[in-house]
Amino acid sequence: MRLTQRSTVSQQHRGLAFTHPHLTLAVLAGLVALVLSACGSGEASTAAAEPDVDGPTVTIEDLAFAPETLAVETGDTVTWVWNDGAIDHDVAGDDFQSEVMSEGSFSHTFEEPGTYDYVCTLHPNMTGTIEVTE
Repeated sequence: MRLTQRSTVSQQHRGLAFTHPHLTLAVLAGLVALVLSACGSGEASTAAAEPDVDGPTVTIEDLAFAPETLAVETGDTVTWVWNDGAIDHDVAGDDFQSEVMSEGSFSHTFEEPGTYDYVCTLHPNMTGTIEVTE
């Protein structure tokens, strides 16, 4: 008789999830919410990756340099900041060249007055100009 009672209790527990579908859905919804909350949003990681920059800055975003033309004074350091997701870019001028990268920053100090054109060698339509005055 005890054997019969145990098998009955065991059968009742096995069928619990199937006899209460809303319980099963609630558990699944909780697991999905937990997994999604662990993923986070891309915005937090992007903000954390942006360097704290003082001085003249060019942002690389939407397959463009912004601003396209930047006026600075002799001795100023210009910093290019990557903010274009996972897209690789570089900054190449006559006197300076960054690495190809998709995040981070690159800086160059302009010691002589003049007009300095630069390009992303991976995307030749991406061009910019630094105008250096005394």
